[in-house]
Amino acid sequence: MSIYALKGRFQDLLRPAVGGLHRAGITANVVTVAAAVVSLLVAVVVWCCAPQQPLLYLALPLWMLLRMALNAVDGMLAREFGQQSRLGAYLNELCDVVADAALYLSLLSVPGVRPEALWLLAWGAALSEYAGVLGLMVGASRRYDGPMGKSDRAFVIGLLGLLLAFGWAGALTVGGVAAAMALLCGVTAVNRVRRGLKEAATAQR
Repeated sequence: MSIYALKGRFQDLLRPAVGGLHRAGITANVVTVAAAVVSLLVAVVVWCCAPQQPLLYLALPLWMLLRMALNAVDGMLAREFGQQSRLGAYLNELCDVVADAALYLSLLSVPGVRPEALWLLAWGAALSEYAGVLGLMVGASRRYDGPMGKSDRAFVIGLLGLLLAFGWAGALTVGGVAAAMALLCGVTAVNRVRRGLKEAATAQR
């Protein structure tokens, strides 16, 4: 089970706003790139300034929620308004991986945190997304299986940001949670490969 399963309901809430963006001439690729740029800026602010001003860790849950909305918006613009493109597919995958890594690694700013756990998380997240994309190469769909998909990671990192902002978590918590997330990213990658192969085999019958 993954938070991704709630995507349909989330999109229904966003549909009126998506129509407004389309009428304003905003394209899916613009939303994708803008979300990535803001993600990098948020990561830099958290990394540089949050140790001195812990309330800045609140930028993580706030931005993670907004970014999830923007990720849904760019997909809806592409599918529902004929904006799908090869460039868009590249931008969607590459921008997400880079932005995710930057946001996770912003927690290197937590005093005393073990960097290995956060780097493992960044690599594990990238691996799981690559495993999902590879489904397309074997005749399956782009796989979004859990248990630690992009939305799940956003929820956990946002929760950590909330806890850090109010002093309810520290280096041990961040390191432990990051290590657990990295492990679950490995499980996610395996699930995506297995289910992608199963889907491809079924499609060939």
